[in-house]
Amino acid sequence: MKHLLMVLLSSLLLTLTFSLRPSAAQAQGGVARASEPFAGQALCLPGVYLTEPGDCLALGPSAFLTDMARLGLTFPLRPLPAAKPDASLSQMTDQYLKVNSKGDIPIYGSLEAARSHSVSRYLAGSQGLKYLAILQRVDEPGGVYFQLLSGEWVNGGEAQTACCITSGRFQGLVFSKTPPNAFGWVLSPVKTYRLPGYQSEETGRELNREDLVQVYAMQEKDQANWLMIGVDEWVDDQYVGRVTPNLTPPQGVTNDRWIEVNLAEQTLSVYDHGQLVFATLIATGVKPFYTRPGLFQIYEKKPLETMRGAFEADKSDFYYLENVPWTMYFDKARALHGAYWRTLYGYPASHGCVNLSPGDSHWLFDWANQGDWVYVWDPSGQTPTDPAYYGDGGA
Repeated sequence: MKHLLMVLLSSLLLTLTFSLRPSAAQAQGGVARASEPFAGQALCLPGVYLTEPGDCLALGPSAFLTDMARLGLTFPLRPLPAAKPDASLSQMTDQYLKVNSKGDIPIYGSLEAARSHSVSRYLAGSQGLKYLAILQRVDEPGGVYFQLLSGEWVNGGEAQTACCITSGRFQGLVFSKTPPNAFGWVLSPVKTYRLPGYQSEETGRELNREDLVQVYAMQEKDQANWLMIGVDEWVDDQYVGRVTPNLTPPQGVTNDRWIEVNLAEQTLSVYDHGQLVFATLIATGVKPFYTRPGLFQIYEKKPLETMRGAFEADKSDFYYLENVPWTMYFDKARALHGAYWRTLYGYPASHGCVNLSPGDSHWLFDWANQGDWVYVWDPSGQTPTDPAYYGDGGA
């Protein structure tokens, strides 16, 4: 192996020697060999040379390795200093029942009353999003029944229910130290290319949703930003929810603890005394129910909260959500909270709140204190900033 390495180094040195030798035209023109700046210097062993070695030439493989290292790309590839949060954080204390009926839903005072259809009251029905928290499910030949937290019952068939959510799936990352480069999650399946631009050659690799990638450089091509995620591997930025660590506190933060909500990237980052400690994908307010940019403070924390509302005139966006977990209010009715009804993150989808997976909201709830700062911003500049545009907001 050592012999092979010496042969390769000798070959590279020989090639370099010929490339540095003056041409015949130069010799005839009186160019002296002594004027060659690299005359007599040896080629450095392949490696990373972030400062000039002085006693050898950091060219060829060394130049390539050094250029990559300056971007944060090392060989072997350096993993992020991060891990998934404890999976138990995703387990919820309640089970949740999705109600699909658009009519009024009969509520029964007991299981026997549900069997005999003796209605005690009705839960007003509407199109939109409706989830009920339940205590138990009973399967019988005559139907499937669910007991609500109130002790009352619903008939699964009458309510056109889908059962049952008990945990979240997606989780972000907890960091042991701040990474030196950006990173992100793939938002939908996408191919990678050897150079920026769709005219470039494909690598043959396809990334899947929620794949984690590190980002070493960005370049604009074909009116799009392209991210370098590996050696000769680039991906269109629109397919990645990207986090670029920034340890500088936003103006106004006084305790060196803040939560950054990036509306353009649909990511959330948590900073604690000069370090990135957590990051994940989120879902913020969809047009026209934007999450308002600005600097806010968490003013109330509630482990469970029932949310309801509608903003459209025809109430097509109606929602009724029982026991929303790990809620932290920061801007009127806008809150950071778990969204057990949501399966995809990385896209605007809410009425103004910042939706997280149940596990991520649980981690954040445990970390955050009342009074901690929430910095909401949109680097694309597409979100309205005029306070007059915004109402109270919602889930």
